[in-house]
Amino acid sequence: MAAVAAIMLVCVGVRPAAAWDREPLVADLSNHLVAITTGFAGATVLLFGAVEDDGDVVVVVRGPQQNEMVRRKERFLGLWVNRGQATIADAPVYYRVAATRPLDQIAAASLLDRHQIGLEHLEFKVNQKDKAVADEDYHKALLRLKTRAGLYDRAIGTVSFVGGRLFRTEMEFPANVPTGIYTVEVYLLKDGEVASAQTTPLVISKTGVGAEVFDFAMHHAALYGVFAVLLAASAGWLAAAAFKRG
Repeated sequence: MAAVAAIMLVCVGVRPAAAWDREPLVADLSNHLVAITTGFAGATVLLFGAVEDDGDVVVVVRGPQQNEMVRRKERFLGLWVNRGQATIADAPVYYRVAATRPLDQIAAASLLDRHQIGLEHLEFKVNQKDKAVADEDYHKALLRLKTRAGLYDRAIGTVSFVGGRLFRTEMEFPANVPTGIYTVEVYLLKDGEVASAQTTPLVISKTGVGAEVFDFAMHHAALYGVFAVLLAASAGWLAAAAFKRG
């Protein structure tokens, strides 16, 4: 993963000053790699850039896509039991938006739908056979779960202009942010239309001993399970021995 990050840094590094003068929109990140180490408590990445003309700037951060399982539970005899489930395909693991103004003041709903800007404009493919509820109910349930986990944010972050043409925004990533290659999309909108756009990759990766353990668990799940059981048993035996001595 570190090699991938290095390649990306070469490809999307800071542009020459002349490029900033020619492009309608130019943006970059303060860091293209967020390293998750032991004791990781979250991170903040600064996005900064410049525009050639007046307009609104919208920033969309999307995590890698994956299939999500959502279950519908009902109370039965005092217990919560599963009554249905759905698989939601290609949902981003992380999603946040920042803008210079409220989205409904910047563009029409049709444009926001087209580019999936804003939680209410995200499209999901819901696969379910639960006749008791509609696909939209599972869609909303996923948004609630992701928001509760701090991976989606219903609030729109702030993009601030500094000195007329320069802008900046800070992107917050919680401690439980999943690893993978993220995309940071920056849009310049004028008169309700996209005047320019740019996409920049951001890598979130585990490093150090934690990364080695994570990779081993992912690629050798059976062996990892055996080691985990042996470790737990050893810890229990040592604890029992210590109490006997006491």
